[in-house]
Amino acid sequence: MQPRKQLNNRGRAKILIADGEGVFRLGLKKLFSVEDDLRVVAQAENSVQMVAMNRSFRPDLILVQEEIALTGFDRFVDRLRSDSPNCRVLVSYSHLGDKQKEKLFRNGVSGMVSRSAQPEYFVEVVRRVLDDDHKEFSPVESGSEDVNLLNGDHQRPVDTLTPREKSIISCLTQGWRNRDIAAHLRITEQTVKNHLRSIYDKVGVSDRLELVLYAIHRRLELPPVSPFN
Repeated sequence: MQPRKQLNNRGRAKILIADGEGVFRLGLKKLFSVEDDLRVVAQAENSVQMVAMNRSFRPDLILVQEEIALTGFDRFVDRLRSDSPNCRVLVSYSHLGDKQKEKLFRNGVSGMVSRSAQPEYFVEVVRRVLDDDHKEFSPVESGSEDVNLLNGDHQRPVDTLTPREKSIISCLTQGWRNRDIAAHLRITEQTVKNHLRSIYDKVGVSDRLELVLYAIHRRLELPPVSPFN
């Protein structure tokens, strides 16, 4: 078997584990220690340690526990990016709601993986995040777990979106329901549903949450909409 291609010019990809559970950190370190292309260079128990370790070790990827990511991540993400501009952030989670996921993506998280994932899958998610240097990320489901990568199969051109479809996407980003959109655009709810199916097919998503996050990460230029009363 051919050895796996190294993920950076320095050799094995450097991983910083930021997790408040010592047993989980130990398990991850052992998991990655048998991989030729991955190595854990530092561990942190909280966000303060994570920022300090990131500055010292300049990892290729930070694997951060959801509790740490949800506690003021937006306040220190700029420091992480400043110290390690090319570093990816992968969140391991047990329970995350859609709004929490959306917030994390807005703050620059690269991907997510369930803490209950099988070891082989966990390693594969890490590799996919590290390998995807020039691709955008989107909350696309992969099997039963969230890898949240926009891979080649999900990259679709968005220049075919019509003005009406962009208006619908804009409404969705404001949290509007189908009937609200229908009333605003003076069309039927069924027409809204038809447009949504067309949009999903064009951009390669399966539901409205994925579409909203897709729009956020692609920074789609959308027409403004006034608050719905």
